[in-house]
Amino acid sequence: MTKSLLLAVSLLTTTWQLQASEPVAYQFDGPYVIDNLAVSQTATNGNQSQTAYWICNAKLQSTVISNNSLKRPDNCGQLPEPQLSDAIKQVMPDSYSGVTNIVALSDVHGQYDVLITLLRKQNIIDTNNNWAFGDGHMVITGDMFDRGDKVNEVLWFIYQLDKQAKAAGGMLHLLMGNHEQMVLGGDLRYVHKRYDLASKLMAKTNDELYGEDTEIGQWLRSKHTIVKINDVLYMHGGISSEWLDRGLTIAQANRLFRDNIGRPKSELKQDELLNFLFYGNGPTWYRGYFKDNFTETELDKILAYFKVNHITVGHTSQKQVLGLFNNKVIAIDSSIKLGKQGELLLIENNQFSRGLFDGSRQAL
Repeated sequence: MTKSLLLAVSLLTTTWQLQASEPVAYQFDGPYVIDNLAVSQTATNGNQSQTAYWICNAKLQSTVISNNSLKRPDNCGQLPEPQLSDAIKQVMPDSYSGVTNIVALSDVHGQYDVLITLLRKQNIIDTNNNWAFGDGHMVITGDMFDRGDKVNEVLWFIYQLDKQAKAAGGMLHLLMGNHEQMVLGGDLRYVHKRYDLASKLMAKTNDELYGEDTEIGQWLRSKHTIVKINDVLYMHGGISSEWLDRGLTIAQANRLFRDNIGRPKSELKQDELLNFLFYGNGPTWYRGYFKDNFTETELDKILAYFKVNHITVGHTSQKQVLGLFNNKVIAIDSSIKLGKQGELLLIENNQFSRGLFDGSRQAL
Protein backbone atom coordinates (compact mmCIF):
# COMPACT_ATOMS: atom_id res chain seq x y z
CA MET A 1 0.00 0.00 0.00
CA THR A 2 1.41 3.39 -1.00
CA LYS A 3 2.06 6.16 1.49
CA SER A 4 -0.69 8.34 -0.04
CA LEU A 5 -3.21 5.51 0.14
CA LEU A 6 -2.30 4.85 3.76
CA LEU A 7 -2.89 8.53 4.52
CA ALA A 8 -6.27 8.48 2.80
CA VAL A 9 -7.34 5.38 4.73
CA SER A 10 -6.16 6.99 7.96
CA LEU A 11 -8.16 10.16 7.29
CA LEU A 12 -11.30 8.20 6.45
CA THR A 13 -10.94 6.13 9.60
CA THR A 14 -10.48 9.23 11.74
CA THR A 15 -13.53 10.90 10.17
CA TRP A 16 -15.64 7.80 10.77
CA GLN A 17 -14.51 7.61 14.37
CA LEU A 18 -15.36 11.26 14.95
CA GLN A 19 -18.81 10.82 13.45
CA ALA A 20 -19.44 7.53 15.22
CA SER A 21 -18.61 9.08 18.58
CA GLU A 22 -21.46 11.59 18.21
CA PRO A 23 -25.20 10.79 18.21
CA VAL A 24 -26.68 10.73 14.71
CA ALA A 25 -29.16 13.38 15.85
CA TYR A 26 -26.32 15.88 16.12
CA GLN A 27 -26.06 15.85 12.31
CA PHE A 28 -29.45 17.62 12.25
CA ASP A 29 -30.02 21.16 13.47
CA GLY A 30 -32.08 24.24 12.82
CA PRO A 31 -33.86 25.98 11.38
CA TYR A 32 -31.90 29.22 11.51
CA VAL A 33 -34.07 31.95 9.99
CA ILE A 34 -32.02 34.90 8.76
CA ASP A 35 -33.05 38.14 7.06
CA ASN A 36 -31.87 38.64 3.49
CA LEU A 37 -30.70 42.21 3.94
CA ALA A 38 -29.74 42.60 0.32
CA VAL A 39 -33.29 42.12 -0.92
CA SER A 40 -35.37 43.12 2.09
CA GLN A 41 -35.94 46.65 0.82
CA THR A 42 -37.39 45.43 -2.45
CA ALA A 43 -39.52 42.55 -1.21
CA THR A 44 -42.74 42.79 -3.24
CA ASN A 45 -45.02 41.99 -0.33
CA GLY A 46 -43.49 44.66 1.88
CA ASN A 47 -42.23 42.09 4.38
CA GLN A 48 -38.66 41.25 5.29
CA SER A 49 -37.33 38.54 2.99
CA GLN A 50 -35.95 35.61 4.96
CA THR A 51 -34.18 32.31 4.35
CA ALA A 52 -34.23 29.25 6.57
CA TYR A 53 -31.02 27.27 6.97
CA TRP A 54 -31.06 23.63 8.00
CA ILE A 55 -28.38 21.09 8.90
CA CYS A 56 -29.50 17.79 7.38
CA ASN A 57 -27.26 14.71 7.52
CA ALA A 58 -24.37 17.03 8.42
CA LYS A 59 -24.92 19.12 5.28
CA LEU A 60 -26.20 22.68 4.98
CA GLN A 61 -29.47 23.25 3.12
CA SER A 62 -31.64 26.32 2.71
CA THR A 63 -35.28 27.00 1.93
CA VAL A 64 -37.11 30.19 1.00
CA ILE A 65 -39.85 31.19 3.42
CA SER A 66 -43.31 31.69 1.94
CA ASN A 67 -46.27 33.19 3.81
CA ASN A 68 -44.34 32.95 7.09
CA SER A 69 -44.40 29.15 6.87
CA LEU A 70 -41.32 26.94 7.10
CA LYS A 71 -41.07 23.56 5.42
CA ARG A 72 -38.01 21.51 6.23
CA PRO A 73 -36.19 19.78 3.37
CA ASP A 74 -36.68 16.09 2.71
CA ASN A 75 -34.59 13.69 4.77
CA CYS A 76 -34.13 16.31 7.48
CA GLY A 77 -35.41 14.41 10.49
CA GLN A 78 -38.03 16.05 12.70
CA LEU A 79 -36.59 19.54 12.92
CA PRO A 80 -39.16 22.23 13.87
CA GLU A 81 -41.36 23.72 11.14
CA PRO A 82 -42.55 26.93 12.85
CA GLN A 83 -45.12 29.40 11.66
CA LEU A 84 -43.44 32.80 11.92
CA SER A 85 -45.14 35.74 13.60
CA ASP A 86 -44.34 39.44 13.80
CA ALA A 87 -46.90 39.90 16.60
CA ILE A 88 -44.83 38.01 19.16
CA LYS A 89 -41.81 40.22 18.45
CA GLN A 90 -43.65 43.28 19.76
CA VAL A 91 -42.65 44.61 23.17
CA MET A 92 -45.50 43.85 25.55
CA PRO A 93 -46.40 45.44 28.92
CA ASP A 94 -44.30 44.35 31.88
CA SER A 95 -47.05 44.58 34.53
CA TYR A 96 -50.39 42.77 34.72
CA SER A 97 -53.24 42.48 37.22
CA GLY A 98 -56.33 40.31 37.54
CA VAL A 99 -54.64 37.17 36.16
CA THR A 100 -56.35 34.09 37.62
CA ASN A 101 -54.03 31.27 36.51
CA ILE A 102 -50.25 31.42 36.31
CA VAL A 103 -47.60 28.77 35.71
CA ALA A 104 -43.88 29.44 36.09
CA LEU A 105 -40.67 27.49 35.54
CA SER A 106 -37.01 28.18 34.90
CA ASP A 107 -33.58 27.03 33.70
CA VAL A 108 -34.53 24.53 31.00
CA HIS A 109 -31.03 24.68 29.46
CA GLY A 110 -31.89 22.74 26.31
CA GLN A 111 -33.70 19.87 28.08
CA TYR A 112 -36.58 19.73 25.61
CA ASP A 113 -37.86 16.26 26.52
CA VAL A 114 -38.12 17.05 30.25
CA LEU A 115 -39.88 20.33 29.43
CA ILE A 116 -42.45 18.67 27.17
CA THR A 117 -43.18 15.86 29.64
CA LEU A 118 -43.62 18.28 32.53
CA LEU A 119 -45.95 20.61 30.63
CA ARG A 120 -48.03 17.71 29.27
CA LYS A 121 -48.38 16.07 32.67
CA GLN A 122 -49.57 19.35 34.16
CA ASN A 123 -51.98 20.01 31.27
CA ILE A 124 -50.29 23.23 30.21
CA ILE A 125 -49.97 21.80 26.68
CA ASP A 126 -51.91 19.02 24.97
CA THR A 127 -50.58 15.77 23.51
CA ASN A 128 -49.66 17.60 20.30
CA ASN A 129 -47.60 20.14 22.28
CA ASN A 130 -50.07 22.96 21.70
CA TRP A 131 -51.11 25.55 24.30
CA ALA A 132 -53.86 24.22 26.59
CA PHE A 133 -53.72 26.82 29.38
CA GLY A 134 -56.47 29.08 28.05
CA ASP A 135 -56.22 32.67 29.22
CA GLY A 136 -53.57 31.80 31.80
CA HIS A 137 -50.10 33.34 31.91
CA MET A 138 -46.92 31.28 31.67
CA VAL A 139 -43.63 32.73 32.96
CA ILE A 140 -40.24 31.26 32.08
CA THR A 141 -37.59 33.04 34.11
CA GLY A 142 -34.68 32.57 31.73
CA ASP A 143 -31.83 30.24 30.82
CA MET A 144 -33.10 28.35 27.82
CA PHE A 145 -29.59 28.46 26.35
CA ASP A 146 -26.42 26.46 27.04
CA ARG A 147 -25.53 23.09 28.55
CA GLY A 148 -28.20 20.89 26.90
CA ASP A 149 -28.33 19.56 23.34
CA LYS A 150 -31.87 20.62 22.31
CA VAL A 151 -31.68 24.39 22.69
CA ASN A 152 -33.18 25.14 19.27
CA GLU A 153 -36.01 22.67 19.83
CA VAL A 154 -36.77 24.46 23.11
CA LEU A 155 -36.60 27.93 21.55
CA TRP A 156 -38.85 27.14 18.58
CA PHE A 157 -41.32 25.33 20.86
CA ILE A 158 -41.56 28.36 23.16
CA TYR A 159 -41.80 30.64 20.11
CA GLN A 160 -44.85 28.70 18.89
CA LEU A 161 -46.34 28.58 22.40
CA ASP A 162 -45.96 32.36 22.63
CA LYS A 163 -48.03 32.72 19.47
CA GLN A 164 -50.68 30.22 20.61
CA ALA A 165 -51.00 31.71 24.09
CA LYS A 166 -51.81 35.16 22.69
CA ALA A 167 -54.36 33.66 20.31
CA ALA A 168 -56.10 31.98 23.27
CA GLY A 169 -56.23 35.19 25.30
CA GLY A 170 -53.33 34.17 27.52
CA MET A 171 -49.71 35.24 27.65
CA LEU A 172 -46.25 33.71 27.64
CA HIS A 173 -43.52 35.72 29.34
CA LEU A 174 -40.03 34.54 28.38
CA LEU A 175 -37.61 36.47 30.59
CA MET A 176 -33.94 36.93 29.87
CA GLY A 177 -31.56 35.00 32.10
CA ASN A 178 -27.81 35.31 32.48
CA HIS A 179 -27.21 32.58 29.89
CA GLU A 180 -29.28 34.39 27.25
CA GLN A 181 -27.20 37.47 27.97
CA MET A 182 -23.98 35.45 27.82
CA VAL A 183 -24.69 33.80 24.47
CA LEU A 184 -26.04 36.93 22.78
CA GLY A 185 -23.00 38.81 24.08
CA GLY A 186 -20.56 36.27 22.65
CA ASP A 187 -19.71 34.37 25.85
CA LEU A 188 -19.96 30.83 24.45
CA ARG A 189 -18.31 28.82 27.22
CA TYR A 190 -21.35 26.66 27.91
CA VAL A 191 -22.66 26.11 24.36
CA HIS A 192 -23.17 22.40 23.68
CA LYS A 193 -20.84 20.83 21.15
CA ARG A 194 -23.82 19.85 18.98
CA TYR A 195 -23.92 23.44 17.74
CA ASP A 196 -20.32 23.46 16.54
CA LEU A 197 -21.48 21.95 13.25
CA ALA A 198 -23.93 24.75 12.45
CA SER A 199 -21.30 27.36 13.24
CA LYS A 200 -18.82 25.62 10.96
CA LEU A 201 -21.18 25.08 8.02
CA MET A 202 -22.70 28.56 8.21
CA ALA A 203 -19.39 30.29 9.03
CA LYS A 204 -21.03 32.09 11.98
CA THR A 205 -20.28 32.01 15.67
CA ASN A 206 -23.09 30.74 17.90
CA ASP A 207 -24.04 34.24 19.00
CA GLU A 208 -24.28 35.33 15.34
CA LEU A 209 -26.79 32.52 14.74
CA TYR A 210 -29.09 34.49 17.10
CA GLY A 211 -28.12 37.97 15.93
CA GLU A 212 -30.38 40.92 15.28
CA ASP A 213 -30.83 39.75 11.69
CA THR A 214 -32.39 36.43 12.79
CA GLU A 215 -35.96 35.54 13.68
CA ILE A 216 -35.14 34.03 17.07
CA GLY A 217 -32.72 36.87 17.82
CA GLN A 218 -35.36 39.51 17.13
CA TRP A 219 -37.93 37.63 19.19
CA LEU A 220 -35.56 37.30 22.15
CA ARG A 221 -34.59 40.97 22.00
CA SER A 222 -38.24 41.98 22.42
CA LYS A 223 -38.53 40.20 25.77
CA HIS A 224 -38.37 41.61 29.28
CA THR A 225 -36.03 40.68 32.09
CA ILE A 226 -38.55 41.45 34.86
CA VAL A 227 -42.35 41.22 34.93
CA LYS A 228 -44.93 41.86 37.63
CA ILE A 229 -48.15 39.82 37.61
CA ASN A 230 -50.69 40.52 40.33
CA ASP A 231 -48.65 40.67 43.56
CA VAL A 232 -45.70 38.59 42.32
CA LEU A 233 -42.45 39.86 40.78
CA TYR A 234 -40.58 37.49 38.43
CA MET A 235 -36.97 37.53 37.26
CA HIS A 236 -34.08 35.13 36.78
CA GLY A 237 -31.77 35.80 39.72
CA GLY A 238 -33.31 38.23 42.20
CA ILE A 239 -33.61 41.84 43.28
CA SER A 240 -30.91 43.03 45.66
CA SER A 241 -31.07 45.96 48.07
CA GLU A 242 -28.66 47.78 45.75
CA TRP A 243 -31.58 48.16 43.34
CA LEU A 244 -33.46 50.19 45.94
CA ASP A 245 -30.47 52.46 46.49
CA ARG A 246 -30.46 53.21 42.77
CA GLY A 247 -34.19 53.97 42.64
CA LEU A 248 -34.76 51.99 39.45
CA THR A 249 -38.16 51.10 38.02
CA ILE A 250 -39.06 47.86 36.23
CA ALA A 251 -39.64 49.74 32.99
CA GLN A 252 -36.26 51.50 33.14
CA ALA A 253 -34.41 48.26 33.74
CA ASN A 254 -36.24 46.34 31.01
CA ARG A 255 -35.47 49.08 28.49
CA LEU A 256 -31.79 49.12 29.43
CA PHE A 257 -31.58 45.34 29.12
CA ARG A 258 -33.25 45.35 25.69
CA ASP A 259 -31.14 48.23 24.42
CA ASN A 260 -27.84 46.69 25.52
CA ILE A 261 -28.20 42.93 25.28
CA GLY A 262 -25.60 41.60 22.89
CA ARG A 263 -22.97 44.21 23.75
CA PRO A 264 -19.61 42.72 24.73
CA LYS A 265 -18.92 42.26 28.42
CA SER A 266 -15.97 44.65 28.24
CA GLU A 267 -18.28 47.47 27.11
CA LEU A 268 -20.99 46.74 29.68
CA LYS A 269 -18.40 46.72 32.45
CA GLN A 270 -17.32 50.25 31.55
CA ASP A 271 -20.77 51.66 32.31
CA GLU A 272 -21.45 51.69 36.06
CA LEU A 273 -25.23 51.20 35.81
CA LEU A 274 -25.03 48.53 33.09
CA ASN A 275 -22.34 46.72 35.07
CA PHE A 276 -24.78 46.52 37.98
CA LEU A 277 -27.73 45.39 35.87
CA PHE A 278 -25.93 42.74 33.84
CA TYR A 279 -23.62 41.37 36.54
CA GLY A 280 -23.02 41.01 40.29
CA ASN A 281 -26.08 42.12 42.24
CA GLY A 282 -28.21 42.62 39.13
CA PRO A 283 -31.48 40.70 38.58
CA THR A 284 -30.01 37.99 36.34
CA TRP A 285 -27.06 37.00 38.59
CA TYR A 286 -28.07 37.77 42.19
CA ARG A 287 -28.25 34.80 44.63
CA GLY A 288 -28.57 36.69 47.91
CA TYR A 289 -31.88 35.15 49.02
CA PHE A 290 -30.15 31.81 49.55
CA LYS A 291 -27.35 33.09 51.78
CA ASP A 292 -27.40 32.86 55.58
CA ASN A 293 -26.86 36.58 56.08
CA PHE A 294 -29.93 37.59 54.08
CA THR A 295 -32.78 38.62 56.41
CA GLU A 296 -36.54 38.83 56.14
CA THR A 297 -36.32 42.49 57.12
CA GLU A 298 -34.22 43.19 54.03
CA LEU A 299 -36.65 41.19 51.92
CA ASP A 300 -39.67 43.10 53.22
CA LYS A 301 -38.10 46.39 52.13
CA ILE A 302 -37.62 45.01 48.62
CA LEU A 303 -41.20 43.74 48.47
CA ALA A 304 -42.55 47.07 49.70
CA TYR A 305 -40.54 48.96 47.07
CA PHE A 306 -42.28 47.05 44.27
CA LYS A 307 -45.62 46.79 46.08
CA VAL A 308 -45.67 43.00 45.84
CA ASN A 309 -45.97 40.13 48.31
CA HIS A 310 -43.78 37.57 46.53
CA ILE A 311 -40.66 37.34 44.38
CA THR A 312 -40.18 34.32 42.09
CA VAL A 313 -36.68 33.47 40.86
CA GLY A 314 -34.70 30.78 39.03
CA HIS A 315 -30.91 30.67 38.66
CA THR A 316 -30.12 28.98 41.99
CA SER A 317 -30.72 25.24 41.63
CA GLN A 318 -33.00 23.34 43.99
CA LYS A 319 -34.35 19.79 44.10
CA GLN A 320 -37.91 21.11 43.89
CA VAL A 321 -39.93 24.30 43.73
CA LEU A 322 -39.19 25.83 47.12
CA GLY A 323 -40.79 28.54 49.23
CA LEU A 324 -38.60 30.66 51.51
CA PHE A 325 -39.59 33.23 54.15
CA ASN A 326 -43.20 31.94 54.25
CA ASN A 327 -43.35 31.88 50.43
CA LYS A 328 -42.30 35.50 50.10
CA VAL A 329 -39.47 34.14 47.91
CA ILE A 330 -40.26 31.24 45.60
CA ALA A 331 -37.37 29.40 43.96
CA ILE A 332 -38.38 27.66 40.74
CA ASP A 333 -35.08 26.37 39.35
CA SER A 334 -35.95 22.72 40.02
CA SER A 335 -32.85 21.37 38.21
CA ILE A 336 -34.51 20.62 34.87
CA LYS A 337 -31.02 21.26 33.49
CA LEU A 338 -29.94 17.79 34.71
CA GLY A 339 -32.24 16.18 32.15
CA LYS A 340 -34.07 13.81 34.49
CA GLN A 341 -37.14 15.60 35.86
CA GLY A 342 -38.41 18.94 37.08
CA GLU A 343 -41.26 20.89 38.64
CA LEU A 344 -43.20 24.05 38.03
CA LEU A 345 -45.02 26.62 40.12
CA LEU A 346 -48.79 26.98 39.79
CA ILE A 347 -50.78 29.93 41.09
CA GLU A 348 -54.55 29.50 40.91
CA ASN A 349 -56.74 32.11 42.55
CA ASN A 350 -53.77 33.17 44.69
CA GLN A 351 -53.13 29.60 45.89
CA PHE A 352 -49.55 28.36 45.36
CA SER A 353 -48.70 24.76 44.50
CA ARG A 354 -45.88 22.65 43.10
CA GLY A 355 -46.58 20.88 39.81
CA LEU A 356 -44.65 17.62 40.05
CA PHE A 357 -43.10 15.65 37.18
CA ASP A 358 -45.61 12.79 37.57
CA GLY A 359 -48.55 15.17 37.05
CA SER A 360 -49.55 15.49 40.68
CA ARG A 361 -49.64 18.72 42.66
CA GLN A 362 -48.72 19.65 46.22
CA ALA A 363 -49.42 22.82 48.15
CA LEU A 364 -46.36 25.02 48.47
